[in-house]
Amino acid sequence: MSPAASPEPLLNVRSVVAGYVPGHDIIRGIDLEVRPGEIVCVIGPNGAGKSTVFKAVYGLVPVRSGQVLCDGADITNINPSEALATAGIAIVPQLRSSFAQMTVYENLELGMYRCTDKARVRARIEFVCDLFPTLAARARQAAGTMSGGEQRMLEIGRSLMWEPRLVLMDEPSAGLSPIVTAEVFDTVRGLNRQISLTVLMIEQNARQGLETSHRGYVMEQGHITHHGPAADLLADPEVRQAFLGAR
Repeated sequence: MSPAASPEPLLNVRSVVAGYVPGHDIIRGIDLEVRPGEIVCVIGPNGAGKSTVFKAVYGLVPVRSGQVLCDGADITNINPSEALATAGIAIVPQLRSSFAQMTVYENLELGMYRCTDKARVRARIEFVCDLFPTLAARARQAAGTMSGGEQRMLEIGRSLMWEPRLVLMDEPSAGLSPIVTAEVFDTVRGLNRQISLTVLMIEQNARQGLETSHRGYVMEQGHITHHGPAADLLADPEVRQAFLGAR
């Protein structure tokens, strides 16, 4: 069941056209919403433009037309260095982003590197470690010595340090075994229940991504082709045939 509709979506992507090279648009008029307390999943084939949507929201690729609104404020083409501090949007990238030689504790500290209030930083680390007991147990361990799944938990935990309003997760299951993938999705659902974490994720594992989410969007060739409650997309014959390995 999706959270109750908010009068204003937390994230509202309106008719956004964006791309890396002038004259070559990757996404072509995307409309997408994320309401407070929702998990929303974007699925689609490789090259559909899913990651470009994230980069457009985060200011990493120029938006040529349309708007990106966060809580009603226009953040179109925001400076990526200000996305977290100004808009409250954190990102968990697809590629491993933990610093292997640094400890778990030090990696978490980096999530608030702009904060000079050490007491506040310690309090947030304690909060994150309460959510992730494994991180608490490994606080003094080098991040690079942990398993891939544990490092993914660290990356998610670090994204929560600055108390974001929205977390963008790019392929949270990438490179993980099926068992660890299930654990990561369980973690995302648990965070949504515990702290009402709002998440927009891209996921190649379409079935598990939608099963984790309240609503979903299907992208193909830079366009949204289907959207709606995740349960409806899971039951949609076209979506099932194209992305879920079912007929």
